[in-house]
Amino acid sequence: MTDTPLGLALTAVGYLSGSVPYGLVLPKLLLGVDVRTVGSGNIGATNAARAGGWPLGVAVFLLDVVKAVAPILLARGLLAGSPSGDVWIMTTAVASFAGHLFPVWLGGKGGKGVATGFGIFLVLSPWASLAGLGAYLVLYALLRISSVGSLGGTLTCVVGVFVQQGLSSPISWAGAAIGAMIWWRHRENIRRILSGEEQRKMKV
Repeated sequence: MTDTPLGLALTAVGYLSGSVPYGLVLPKLLLGVDVRTVGSGNIGATNAARAGGWPLGVAVFLLDVVKAVAPILLARGLLAGSPSGDVWIMTTAVASFAGHLFPVWLGGKGGKGVATGFGIFLVLSPWASLAGLGAYLVLYALLRISSVGSLGGTLTCVVGVFVQQGLSSPISWAGAAIGAMIWWRHRENIRRILSGEEQRKMKV
C-alpha cells in the first residue's frame, strides 16, 4: 500500500501546526496586545518579549519550536520502516516551516522562522541546532542585538547540518534552503544592522 495519502495528510498537519501564530495569540490572550502594533511588528518571540517581557518571549519561542517538533515526530512514528518515510518526514518538516512563514489565518504574513527552523533541526540534526543556539546566545550576549544572534545562529546551524549530515543528504540542502529563507526574512534587519539603526537589547 502506498504511503502517499498518509504522507499528504502529515504534510497538511505539519503546515497547520506551523501556521498557529503563538506570537500573536499569547500576547492577545494574556495582555490584550496585538504584537503587530509593537516594536518591529513581527509575530515572533523577540517582539512578543518586547510586548510582554522575557517570560512571554520564552513561551512563544518554545511553542514555535514545538509546533515543528510535534508533526515531525508524528511523521517519524507513523512512517517508521516505510521506504518513502524519509521523504515524507522532510516534507512534513518543510511544511511546518512554510506554515509559520505563510499562515493562512494571517493572509500569509507570518514570522521569520528562527524558532520553527530550530525545532526542525533539533529533531533532524540535533547537534547542528544546538550549535546554532549556542552561537545565538554568544552573539546576543556580546552585542545585545537579537537579529544578529538569529542570523549568526542560523548560519552556524546550516554549516553544522552539512558537517553532521554530509553534502549528499537532503537534510543538509533543506537546511540550506530554510537558512536562506530566514536570512531573506531578516533583510530589513540586515539593512538596519548595516546602517547602525538596529535596536539593541529586548525591552524586558
